[in-house]
Amino acid sequence: MKSSNGVSIIFLHILLIVMQLFSQCVSQDFDYFYFVQQWPGSYCDTKRGCCFPTTGKPKADFGIHGLWPEYNDGSYPSNCDPDSLFDPSVVSDLKEDLQRNWPTLACPSGDGNAFWGHEWNKHGTCSESSLDQHGYFASALKLKTKIDLLTILTNSGIKPDGRFYSLNRVRNAIREATGFTPGIKCNVDGDGNSQLYEIYICVDKNGFELIRCPELPNQRCKSTIEFPYFGAITTNANGTMETVGDADVLKLSAA
Repeated sequence: MKSSNGVSIIFLHILLIVMQLFSQCVSQDFDYFYFVQQWPGSYCDTKRGCCFPTTGKPKADFGIHGLWPEYNDGSYPSNCDPDSLFDPSVVSDLKEDLQRNWPTLACPSGDGNAFWGHEWNKHGTCSESSLDQHGYFASALKLKTKIDLLTILTNSGIKPDGRFYSLNRVRNAIREATGFTPGIKCNVDGDGNSQLYEIYICVDKNGFELIRCPELPNQRCKSTIEFPYFGAITTNANGTMETVGDADVLKLSAA
């Protein structure tokens, strides 16, 4: 009986290992990507505020949030390969481009590695059936160049000037330029205004071709949304950073 029990325990351990490996393989068999860009003015114009990277204030442009594997049913895999952690040396040739187009705004200030590491470890590892670590970040950067959201919107008269615009107008401008309906998410500023925060574009499993979204994220937007200003920074007597422009002053938390 002892021998039999020992064999059973060994068999169960082997079965658990096989099931974990199977689960990991299945989790990487995703259906498409969400390519997500965020507006820095909306990230910063909240009660939480933001901190600029140690490399300097980001440019007034949409920045990459992530390239996220998704399933057609609206769910998504995450943290698929704990043995494939983010390695900054793998993307050293992309670092300047990442700092420019994929900046971190989280506090405390950082150089971007923590942000990129989070995105790779949580999302990128689930795309390894299509993209390795370098390919993952390179693909996101190419998509950023391909989908120039700020130019698309400004060409349609939608500018980051602190004014309010119709949600449908924003959506239609992006659809007309790309050929596909985007997902749009909003957040709320300190005064409770709904503001343009993130834009989702669906991309095929190779991380290249734009496709129709099988599922769009919940937008949490009002029918009219603010497009916050993100401009020159000054520091007042209290040491608080302020964004000064045509719109109202936007207070940010100090880095």
